[in-house]
Amino acid sequence: MSLRHALLGLLVERPASGYDLMKLFETSLANVWPATQSQVYGELGRLADTGLLEVAAEGPRGRKEYALTDEGLAELRHWLTETEPDRVRRSETLLRVFFLGVLTPVEACAYLGNEASRAADHRASLKELEAAVDWGDDQPSVYGRLALEYGLRFTAMQEEWARWAADQVAGRAR
Repeated sequence: MSLRHALLGLLVERPASGYDLMKLFETSLANVWPATQSQVYGELGRLADTGLLEVAAEGPRGRKEYALTDEGLAELRHWLTETEPDRVRRSETLLRVFFLGVLTPVEACAYLGNEASRAADHRASLKELEAAVDWGDDQPSVYGRLALEYGLRFTAMQEEWARWAADQVAGRAR
């Protein structure tokens, strides 16, 4: 996924300003694809320059509202249907697990316990987000809930795995 496609997708429903898009990122995509304000505003400019977005309205203090063009919608549809997602295969967490034998069993179990706690904390923050969002029947709500559910299930699996792995290491040390 790229920031470019995230912005195109967020603009499918209605035009929005950079500020509005940042708020949408904070409440919907931050756990999937985080972006900074400078990244969002820079990408909006590039998308407008290439004709994938247009400035639909301008307001006070240079506020611009961006709308998706037909070319932008075609690019988003192309990305969704004709390109393979980048399935990152690198995991620093699992690379460290591979070498936990260098540590004492107590240190290895502590590392795995921290991973379990991190996953539990992340899941708790996702549950808070789920409770804070005013879910509707619109597309961002329907598909946003699907993405959120993935995060909830994935973090539950990570926590369960880390606790299991710590038990394996502890059992081996006895």
